[in-house]
Amino acid sequence: MMKRMKLQTGFWRRLAAVAALAAVCLGLYAVSLVDRHPLMANEGREFVKARVVEVIEDNQQSGGVYIGDQTVELELLSGAHSGAHVVAKSSSAYLYGTHCTPNLKVVAIVSESDGELVGSVYGFYREPALLGMIALFLLTIVLIGGRRGLYSALGLVFTFLCIFWFFLPMVYRGYSPVLAAIVVVVATTLVTMYLVGGFTVKATASVLGTVLGVLVAGLLAYLFGALARVSGYNVSDIESLIYIQEQLDIQVGQLLFAGILIAALGAVMDVSMSIASTLQELHDKNPQLDARQLFRSGITVGHDMMGTMSNTLILAFTGGSINTIVLFYAYGYSRMQIVNMYDIAIEISQGVSASMGVVLTVPFVSLIGAQMIVRAARKNRAENGKTL
Repeated sequence: MMKRMKLQTGFWRRLAAVAALAAVCLGLYAVSLVDRHPLMANEGREFVKARVVEVIEDNQQSGGVYIGDQTVELELLSGAHSGAHVVAKSSSAYLYGTHCTPNLKVVAIVSESDGELVGSVYGFYREPALLGMIALFLLTIVLIGGRRGLYSALGLVFTFLCIFWFFLPMVYRGYSPVLAAIVVVVATTLVTMYLVGGFTVKATASVLGTVLGVLVAGLLAYLFGALARVSGYNVSDIESLIYIQEQLDIQVGQLLFAGILIAALGAVMDVSMSIASTLQELHDKNPQLDARQLFRSGITVGHDMMGTMSNTLILAFTGGSINTIVLFYAYGYSRMQIVNMYDIAIEISQGVSASMGVVLTVPFVSLIGAQMIVRAARKNRAENGKTL
């Protein structure tokens, strides 16, 4: 009887969670409905899917080298002029255009001038490949993780919805990027932890530990930036951001620190749930463990996780700037020049602050989880005693 009641309670809790999640998603979608005014004039021009019908003029030189542009005939497969044919130019540059062959799917830029269509090849049509990669990733999570994997996939989808349907619209409207990032961190942590861990003590401890760890990472990034005299205005693409700020009143100076909060979330969340789950498992196996013993066990387990997670973050930031590092090495920049550059200072402050957030999450979750698990066990024993 008790088991049936617990199952029914768990079902209704899950149902309530799904309903709440749906309501939140609708709210996020309502927030995302921003009347945006593009800063680049695109009137009369559209990006469409197209198929290469024929290569009219190739640009292949002797030795297999491609120089200049190709002239190709395209069949437009989407947009206002779908079904029409247009002659277009395709460059063999590294960033734009692609080398066209018959039946190749491309993205074309099409405009109409004096009743005649004019086009150029923007690039290879990559959407199916990218969507396939994402679908394979989510399917793998579900197949290997089962129900928990499904909840993890839902949490991941919710995270991206928070970023694109809440964070970006709020930043666009002129709100503080840091405050918007904090809201994203809290909302994402709540949904992900309770979806994966259920409405349990360990999930609550994970939520509290994750939020504390991420906030500490953001605070340390701000302090490191102040000590090194680095701000959100020292990033490489600041000229474009300043132009956007002048047009839209976006608080560009806070974007760097908001990005650090979001970047640290994944690793901190991983450590937090791992520690909380371990503490819960230890207490389930040995209910005689008190809060102090559980805390010490959490710290011991966290010792091994600190190194791997810190490496994960440092290597992630390093990998993101590997092109810059190669340039420094090839041009023979001196140590004095490299260490005192803005780009290096930003990368180091990001990596160190996020790693510090991960490291400090271990004692946070160990302390909070140990106290909550022991108190919950005492409460359950008291309630069972009264029932008997």
